[in-house]
Amino acid sequence: MKRDDALFNWIQIQVVADARPDDRSAQETASFFAELLREDHQMTGLGYRLEGPWYILYGQSAGEEWQGRYSAEVVESLLQAIESEPKYNQ
Repeated sequence: MKRDDALFNWIQIQVVADARPDDRSAQETASFFAELLREDHQMTGLGYRLEGPWYILYGQSAGEEWQGRYSAEVVESLLQAIESEPKYNQ
């Protein structure tokens, strides 16, 4: 998987996992993408922060500081889809 795709998948599911700490599937999926980024792309220290309309991702890639950003609207779309589905909120 390309690094940019893995990063986007990670931030999207990590936001879900953080909003839904009891959602085991979200926790496991976030861990899967974090591991994929570590093993396949040598990314460590991944984290994020929300700044206005952007999620800022940061970490190290092959030992060098790295930063990227994604639209909050797009990142949060998965969380909104999950939370609007009644079967996931029982």
